[in-house]
Amino acid sequence: MRIFDPHIHMTSRTTDDYQRMHASGVRAVVEPAFWLGQPRTNVGSFLDYFDALLGWEPYRAAQYGIRHHCALALNPKEANDPRCAGVLEELPRYLLKDSVVAVGEVGYDSMTAREEQVFEAQLALARGNDLPVLVHTPHRDKAAGTRRTLDVVRAAGLAPELVLVDHLNELTVGMVADSGCWMGFSIYPDTKMDPARMVAVLKEYGTSRMLVNSAADWGRSDPLKTRAVADAMFAAGFGEDEVDQVLWRNPVTFYGQSGRLSLEAGTEEAPDYAGNTIKRG
Repeated sequence: MRIFDPHIHMTSRTTDDYQRMHASGVRAVVEPAFWLGQPRTNVGSFLDYFDALLGWEPYRAAQYGIRHHCALALNPKEANDPRCAGVLEELPRYLLKDSVVAVGEVGYDSMTAREEQVFEAQLALARGNDLPVLVHTPHRDKAAGTRRTLDVVRAAGLAPELVLVDHLNELTVGMVADSGCWMGFSIYPDTKMDPARMVAVLKEYGTSRMLVNSAADWGRSDPLKTRAVADAMFAAGFGEDEVDQVLWRNPVTFYGQSGRLSLEAGTEEAPDYAGNTIKRG
């Protein structure tokens, strides 16, 4: 089985997680820029973070046989902080980097006017750079936030096939399916979606334009939730082709629109927990 996690924050995870992910079938990931848990106080903090997503993290992933790409943006939660406004001036040069396959995460957190301004500006950057967009829908007032998100995307003139609307659930999937955008679902231990609910959505809406991610970060989350969904799909009667479409081909197709997706395997050797070199089978 091959798995592509299209939304995971590996900068928050350990190398043990990379090893477990590889053993579970994960061979590629996209890491979108996000909030680190406390406010950044200056633009330089973002730039150091972007540099790590472009350099250190792909190197770390490759040691465990996993290909790492990223999406870069000023995330919605920090869009309200005037200390971070200068990130928008720095983004254009970062969006030219080879391993950047999308602009993201962008969208809404608290549905403020400033968040909308930053959202619109970054949609324009995506359009100008011919890049797909990963959109974060708010955790509160999700239905209203998703409707507004789709309105802003349409007004920006972006082709729906270039837009992935993430963190969906049973209340929001229908409107995104109707829009023509890609549909993203985050699978969490306690919140968001779980494997059983995800399978029910796939039964109702099918496997086209569907992406499943772990969104694993520094909170209670699990980087193996993509594999859990694959196992739940098999148990529910889905075939190998349908599982491969959701867990591999769909994210490849979406991020492949950037023209920068490279799925060459990482190194076939990696250190084990004790620091010894082990061969990949």
